[in-house]
Amino acid sequence: MDILWILWTIPAVIAVEETLMDSTTATAELGWTVYPVSGTSDNSWEEVSGYDENMNTIRTYQVCNVFDNNQNNWVRTKYIRRRGAQRIHVEMKFSVRDCSSIPNVPGSCKETFNLYYYESDSDTASRNSPAWMENPWIKVDTIAADESFSQVDLGGRVMKINTEIRSFGPVSRNGFYLAFQDYGGCMSLIAVRVFYRKCPRIITNGALFQETLSGAESTSLVAARGVCIPNAEEVDVPIKLYCNGDGEWMVPIGRCMCKAGNEAVENGTVCRACPSGFFKPTQKDEPCLQCPINSRTTSEGAMNCVCRNGYYRTDSDPLQMPCTTVPSAPQTVISSVNETSVMLEWIPPRDSGGREDVVFNIICKSCGGGRGGCTRCGDNVQFQPRQLGLTEPRVYISELLAHTQYTFEVQAVNGVSDQSPYSPQYSSVNITTNQAAPSTVSIMHQVSRTVDSITLSWSQPDQPNGVILDYELLCYEKDQSEVNATAIRSQTNTVVIRGLKPGSIYVFQVRARTVAGFGRYSGKLYFQTMTEEEYNTSIQEKLPLIIGSAAAGLVFLIAVVVIIIVCNRRGFERGDSEYTDKLQHYTSGHMTPGMKIYIDPFTYEDPNEAVREFAKEIDISCVKIEQVIGAGEFGEVCSGNLKLPGKREMFVAIKTLKTGYTEKQRRDFLSEASIMGQFDHPNIIHLEGVVTKSSPVMIITEFMENGSLDSFLRQNDGQFTVIQLVGMLRGIASGMKYLADMNYVHRDLAARNILVNSNLVCKVSDFGLSRFLEDDNSDPTYTSALGGKIPIRWTAPEAIQYRKFTNASDVWSYGIVMWEVMSYGERPYWDMTNQDVINAIEQDYRLPPPMDCPSALHQLMLDCWQKDRNNRPKFSQIVNNLDKMIRNPNTLKAMTPLSSGVHLPLLDRSIPDFSSFSTVDEWLDAIKMGQYKDNFAGADFSTFDVVSQMTMEDILGVGVTLAGHQKKILNSVQMMRAQMNQIQSVEV
Repeated sequence: MDILWILWTIPAVIAVEETLMDSTTATAELGWTVYPVSGTSDNSWEEVSGYDENMNTIRTYQVCNVFDNNQNNWVRTKYIRRRGAQRIHVEMKFSVRDCSSIPNVPGSCKETFNLYYYESDSDTASRNSPAWMENPWIKVDTIAADESFSQVDLGGRVMKINTEIRSFGPVSRNGFYLAFQDYGGCMSLIAVRVFYRKCPRIITNGALFQETLSGAESTSLVAARGVCIPNAEEVDVPIKLYCNGDGEWMVPIGRCMCKAGNEAVENGTVCRACPSGFFKPTQKDEPCLQCPINSRTTSEGAMNCVCRNGYYRTDSDPLQMPCTTVPSAPQTVISSVNETSVMLEWIPPRDSGGREDVVFNIICKSCGGGRGGCTRCGDNVQFQPRQLGLTEPRVYISELLAHTQYTFEVQAVNGVSDQSPYSPQYSSVNITTNQAAPSTVSIMHQVSRTVDSITLSWSQPDQPNGVILDYELLCYEKDQSEVNATAIRSQTNTVVIRGLKPGSIYVFQVRARTVAGFGRYSGKLYFQTMTEEEYNTSIQEKLPLIIGSAAAGLVFLIAVVVIIIVCNRRGFERGDSEYTDKLQHYTSGHMTPGMKIYIDPFTYEDPNEAVREFAKEIDISCVKIEQVIGAGEFGEVCSGNLKLPGKREMFVAIKTLKTGYTEKQRRDFLSEASIMGQFDHPNIIHLEGVVTKSSPVMIITEFMENGSLDSFLRQNDGQFTVIQLVGMLRGIASGMKYLADMNYVHRDLAARNILVNSNLVCKVSDFGLSRFLEDDNSDPTYTSALGGKIPIRWTAPEAIQYRKFTNASDVWSYGIVMWEVMSYGERPYWDMTNQDVINAIEQDYRLPPPMDCPSALHQLMLDCWQKDRNNRPKFSQIVNNLDKMIRNPNTLKAMTPLSSGVHLPLLDRSIPDFSSFSTVDEWLDAIKMGQYKDNFAGADFSTFDVVSQMTMEDILGVGVTLAGHQKKILNSVQMMRAQMNQIQSVEV
């Protein structure tokens, strides 16, 4: 591993020398051991008193026997303890007589001497031990004088003092002796100092290094680990210094820096906390910074400055940046209205809050003058270039309603606006749109076709901008010019175009007209008439299917065949009979261009092909999951964001397929997307797309802010008006009508499968139990081959018993949804078991009206719960009925049946005029309550006068215990009483 070597300057610090022995400090005789013993020979070293260069008295050893050959004179120091040192230094001060200055000196005269040492764990030396020879003594060096003395001045000798330092090591025992050997010189050993060296305690570059002994060799490097000074931290690598043999620090590695909130002072030896009003955000060799404008610190040692009240900083703002605040309101909003469009322009705010990222948001409110005040504009309103995040002070708004008052709030926001507890500052402007032509018709489809005619239908414009007076349809052959187009006017949104050529392709465009004039033409759509061969083949293929519906009766079969022939030969217009619409679907075929009909994804040999055809593939990089909001059968349900190229980011719901899935689970999971992708209706949950080429597999839909309808109602119990609740029901019924028109059966319609957005728009969702309806007769059904779990409380009797699911069984479920809505999410049938529910329905028990439920709505529920599915209303009839209630709110005020003017149940003629019957028994048979004849007779309720005065207690008294029967009899009695009162008033 490479070591990062960081070069930095080490302050000049003198090495520390620790003295072990110094002869100059002796106050008495040194008492060193000499050899030979002094007194036995004139050759020995002799201890004498003398003076140093400062004339201080010192003890010295001298020897001068130069005339005798073979000198071997030793002097040994006392025992010296090493105190942990591994390398010893010896400083020697001495003088040597120049041999040439001595008369008649023999050739054996020397001007040098030898230095030895001997290690020992204790002071065990004696006169003769260790032996006076090189072994066991270890020689350090031969010491020579740089200068010797020879002059004689004023009768005395002038000495030259030499100083030499020698070192040895490693030493490992507790102590040692030094010895000096003279072998024929004239010299004086003036002073001896024994010491060792260590690197000193030092603080450098933010770290403390303690005293460290030098190594055993002169080239040794002893590593020392530094400790960061308080409030400092290491950088990159552990900090080290190396102590060399001379007691000097060298080879630095690493460093320490003051922590955030602290700065280096006193030449880097102290990390001091930043004072109040200053901060330091990072660990750097930088001083503390003064707090930026509009910020402060709450204590010393701050790493950042806190914004003052009313000022903020974003996550991306550097800490050195001043705190900023929200901008003031935009100035002088100017509006320019052009029919149903408006251009808004304004002057940027006077105060930007100290930031340069000011953008503008537009809040649109429609103020129709009703009691509800202003409400947010719908999604149909268009903003150019966009509604939120405008960088320029202008916006173009279109697709507004005609003759409508609007309020536009122009908000100024910047990067810190979302941190303010207050709403953004805004300026507003009120405008009223002018009269305008309707918007473009967006949807047109082919209803049916023959060899010489095509029947087309289209949706009303999203923005009618008034009452639609009529429509104009352009028609011309594909190969011809538009100038040859034929214009056809129609009072309705359905028209039959006759006189066309067989097998020819025609171009169609349509536009709507109000008192303001015509709107723009729709886009071009192409439809083709049948060839003669196609027509004949179609008749031959359809006849066996019609014959196959013989269960409906021979008469019905003949009527259907006649209607088919008449419709195709004569081209009846849509709406001529109850069967026309069905037969147009029937004869047009699934592959007819422009036809909108549901296709079961399970009919595909490869179900993945259905996914590719009906669901848009989305790259997973466009999807960002934010949080898990629930769990489904196949995995988790999340919320997140979808950002498609060139489009505005939108909030979406994301269903994910759990890991470890089987291919069947994947197919079943994606089948819901294949189903959902075929639908396009404001009350059906909208599919944005799927992710199948990455993991996890996802289904992405629009996000419904208020979640499922049942839980939403429970959370807001009693918070809505009856009209609002009916509006929710109307939306659900409209979505179901759309599904029924596509020959689609939901099978699991319940409040839990209805989602609610922020505008209280209800949308049908969860198509997991739905199946395709074979279009094989006028009343198509789906029969489950596998059975499976059925939601008993919401399911029609025939679907429970025979697994027969139809649009009529969906109507039954819709009645239960109505009851859930009006009871604010109450559980249908409360705590009854599923079997109890089945038994009660079989005995004609029906749910009673929820508290404060208008009788008209409960009667509609009862209509949906007719035992005979043929007597139940169609979804189109339910939508029309709810529309009438909304237009005439007085019909929703009665909470019990009225005493007069009782409204007959939709498609229920079981409450006839009593005057057409002669006896009570006939009347009971007519209302299908004949089983209670004996009960009425036994209780003396045998005349209409007596029966008309019956109360609920009387009905209970005659033995009518089923709630549904009680209500039916009571409604009939009240109608009877109302009719009798009316007759009496006429007579009077």
